[in-house]
Amino acid sequence: MTGASSLESNDIERFADGHIARVDSVDARIAPYDWAFARENVDEIAAHWAKISAGKPAMFNGRILLQHRAAIVDGVFHARYFETDYAAFMTWRDAGHPGPALRNGFAMGALRAADGAFLCGRMSGHTANGGMVYFAAGTPDRSDVRDDGTVDLAGSVLRELAEETGLAASDVAVGEGWHTVFTPGRVAFMRPLTIDLPADEARALMLSRMAGLEEQELDDIVILRSAAECDRHRMAPFMKPYLSHIFARD
Repeated sequence: MTGASSLESNDIERFADGHIARVDSVDARIAPYDWAFARENVDEIAAHWAKISAGKPAMFNGRILLQHRAAIVDGVFHARYFETDYAAFMTWRDAGHPGPALRNGFAMGALRAADGAFLCGRMSGHTANGGMVYFAAGTPDRSDVRDDGTVDLAGSVLRELAEETGLAASDVAVGEGWHTVFTPGRVAFMRPLTIDLPADEARALMLSRMAGLEEQELDDIVILRSAAECDRHRMAPFMKPYLSHIFARD
């Protein structure tokens, strides 16, 4: 590939669903993209948004970032993002990701306790993914974009952790590198985090912090001590492959 920064080749369709790749770093930037789906389906998007947001006043049609180009070169995941609105994204997602390949490329803090258990959040019923269990995360948005046009996925990990669980950056240790997990229409950037407490104590701390949050996106913290325990919960499709991969290495 000529010039990773320009991303002249695009491997976004090459990565098979379920593929997991470890990378040393992520180079994510804003780059222009004309998304025909959003332009050509204005009425359908409005109707779908009205349907899925009915009775859920906490759902907000804000601006988000989607990934339209990607390549892994020499241990670096190069990604390019464009801005759209949440309603268009949800309509595209629920329609089965039609059109040219795009991905919701979001960062997650894979939080692990001192005893090796993982700590996941269960989404509250008023959210778009109520009842689903996964690590604190959110689709990147304008607040994650620096002045130079780079997308701060590492910062997004800690911001989402604080917003959803009340844990501060000082409560956790951030590990090296990322695991990227590919599923239809998504790539999850998993950043290892550890908290220096046994899982039960960490869960109690998180629940106490969550009780003081103005907006509670999670209604519980789930402790996972093995890949087999994933089957007890409704999980996003990228979670079990990642957890199985990590537990198998232990």
